[in-house]
Amino acid sequence: MNIAVGTLVIAGLLMLVSLVHPLAVRLKLPHSVLLAMIGTTIGLASSMLMRTPELRAVVEPLVSLPFRSATFMHIFLPALLFQASLTIDVRRIMEDAVPILLLATVAVFAATAAIGFSLAGLTQQSLTVCLLVGAIVATTDPAAVVAVFRDLGAPSRLTNLVEGESLLNDAAAITLFTILLGLLVSKADIDAADVGLILTTGLLGGIALGVLLARLVVLALPLVAEMPAAEVSLSLGLAYVAFITGEMIHVSGVVAVVAAGLTMGAVGRTRLSPASWSHLDGVWEQIAYWAGSMLFILASILIPKMLMQATLDDLALLPVVIAAALASRAFVLFVILPVFSAFGLSQRIGHRFKLVITWGGLRGAVTLALALAVIENRVLDPRTKSFVAVLATGFVLYTLLIQGTTLRPLLRGLKLDHLSPLYQALRQQVLALSLAEVRDAVRTAGREYGAATAVVEQVAGPYAARAEQVAGQDLDAALTERERLITGLVALADRERELVLAHHGLGTASPRIIEVLVRNAAQIAEAARSDGRNGYNRAAKTLLAHDGFTRITFHLHRWMGFDRPLTRQLADRFELMMVRKVVLDELTIFNERRMPPLLGGRIADLLADILAHRRNATAMALEALRLQYPEYAAAMERRSLRRYALRLELKHYRTLKEEGLIGDDLFNHLRRELRGAEREAAARPKLDLRLSTADMLDRLEPFTMLGEAERRRLAADFKTSFAMPGQTIIRRGDRSRSVYFISSGAVEVVFPRERFRLGRGDFFGEIALLEGGPRVADVVALGYCRLLVLAQADFERFLDQHPHAREAIEATARRRMPMELPLPAGALDDASSPGHAA
Repeated sequence: MNIAVGTLVIAGLLMLVSLVHPLAVRLKLPHSVLLAMIGTTIGLASSMLMRTPELRAVVEPLVSLPFRSATFMHIFLPALLFQASLTIDVRRIMEDAVPILLLATVAVFAATAAIGFSLAGLTQQSLTVCLLVGAIVATTDPAAVVAVFRDLGAPSRLTNLVEGESLLNDAAAITLFTILLGLLVSKADIDAADVGLILTTGLLGGIALGVLLARLVVLALPLVAEMPAAEVSLSLGLAYVAFITGEMIHVSGVVAVVAAGLTMGAVGRTRLSPASWSHLDGVWEQIAYWAGSMLFILASILIPKMLMQATLDDLALLPVVIAAALASRAFVLFVILPVFSAFGLSQRIGHRFKLVITWGGLRGAVTLALALAVIENRVLDPRTKSFVAVLATGFVLYTLLIQGTTLRPLLRGLKLDHLSPLYQALRQQVLALSLAEVRDAVRTAGREYGAATAVVEQVAGPYAARAEQVAGQDLDAALTERERLITGLVALADRERELVLAHHGLGTASPRIIEVLVRNAAQIAEAARSDGRNGYNRAAKTLLAHDGFTRITFHLHRWMGFDRPLTRQLADRFELMMVRKVVLDELTIFNERRMPPLLGGRIADLLADILAHRRNATAMALEALRLQYPEYAAAMERRSLRRYALRLELKHYRTLKEEGLIGDDLFNHLRRELRGAEREAAARPKLDLRLSTADMLDRLEPFTMLGEAERRRLAADFKTSFAMPGQTIIRRGDRSRSVYFISSGAVEVVFPRERFRLGRGDFFGEIALLEGGPRVADVVALGYCRLLVLAQADFERFLDQHPHAREAIEATARRRMPMELPLPAGALDDASSPGHAA
């Protein structure tokens, strides 16, 4: 075909696709269903007109389009899969991971087996051929189904289940298809063990490849920061590199693309600026629209060609394929899935959802592309090709024309287009709040415009009436307190995620820290959904604890002297706590402003208490770090404010450019000047993990009067000790043997009635040595501490030799002791030790 003619045909089809979309909306048909109808009609009309010599030259470009199965699989499929996985909400998918995996894997094998064995008993074709048909029609296409769901406002969980299934469904089905086609061509026998091994290695290998490639691309993103075209190009290359590389090394390229897209979506959002991510998302949405539409219409044009050799015997087997496919899908949903739910491995799915998912398993362009691959295979005999093509194509037409067009009435009949009681009640509250705000805004605008009161009330009056009508409905009667509390907790977690991403846009935190905070917000939301207030609090508390990796880095520092890993972990923790504290402050304001009118005053108060506990715990952890490293704390705060100031400066320049006050040349000049400052501000200050003994003695008041030689001799008497977070270093009532000086870390001194904190450069344990009695307080490590210990004999010798130092240390002890003087006699012995509680 002439290149110009082929290009003209493609351009014409693109224009047709754009016109089909509004027509589908008007006819209330899924876009892909209408595309399939039009494509099939074009293919059928072209085949018939080819018989007329006068029209042959006109329609021949449509009949002889240079598209093969490899074109569909290598050009269109990676783009569709990557865009779907890039934009999907991984949190929602993970909530229903078990049913999604069952539908994406077990349902594929069940459909393949059910169709294959059903056909094998009714035809002369081999079992391998029959199983091949099953694998081809096991792929599902969610486009039409999801379009119907969203148009009718079906529950989001239903949409998530269908979208989640489609991500991995194609991978399992295509991998199984490839294995069966290879067996058919080589005429080898089916070995279930070999098939299982190939599937497992293909899926796991695809996941590993996709994650690895996506991580490499994420590492490369800073090189093209604030260059949207280059960022999109990197992501586009990632999709195709993952797919082609997977096929070359014999792992699932489909799974590799999905894994790469999910990783890019989860991590890339926190590594790109919000504007860049929005641009990338928009470009990928356009790419997916083109790819999906062209894939559907081009594959549909080939349908008449694939049905050309159809026989009555083949068509008679089509009901068998339909029945086996529906039965196997229903078996997985209604029989296997409840077993997992009974053992608590999966959330329960209602029968209405199961029925819709069973009926909504539509097939589409991928099935047609796989059937076309069979037709193009030169080794297979024509009868086998016809058998596979007719059944696969007929099944696609059935699902689109019958199931696709009846899905909307089914949803309405099952009342899945209605909101649940929970969301109906929330809808009323949202309406009442929004209508009241609109009413007030209209009245304010009317006063500003000087409009007549009667005119203003003609517009504002209906809003006021609706607001009063909706507000009169009782939320307490519709929802239990626990339901409202869970709704509020999930809303706070979702809002927390948005606030974290807003800080990403302001540049007040490192991308890696933003990624951790976004993941933490998702964990809190999931815990709140599953276990309410207890789950929320438990997840929030876990996020404050030192993780296992930090403990490992501490031991590396303690026993092997490796400072770098622990330095990075502690620096990350400081930045995490600093940003989390600010976010929780903002979240508290959000709760005070939004939750009372939405969920009621009592729920808002409960949410405020929960947030207050989180804020206090975070503030304590942050204060402990400030005590450890005061200079580093100040440097980090300067860094955050500096990055924020630079972002504001750039925003101001952009505003001036948009207002026409400065031109492109001046804006680009100012932007270039800012880049160097941004790179400098992005560098995190270096954390000095410890004080040397000599440096510490220089900073402590008791030792400042010593000469350098005396300090050097005294430094040799100190021993090094380490403490883990929460470890009790000194226990009240124990015998006193030494005094401790904090080289790094922070501790809390706990008296029976009072407590205070000490940080780097401070000392403790001196009171008991001076009094000559037992320890009078517990001392608990607040973080990872490096302590310098001076034995009692060395300490006393030092005090004897330096009376001025004794006076300074005794003065410090007196400042701490008065807190305990009012205690009655024996209180030190009878009071319970609060060290562990601290």
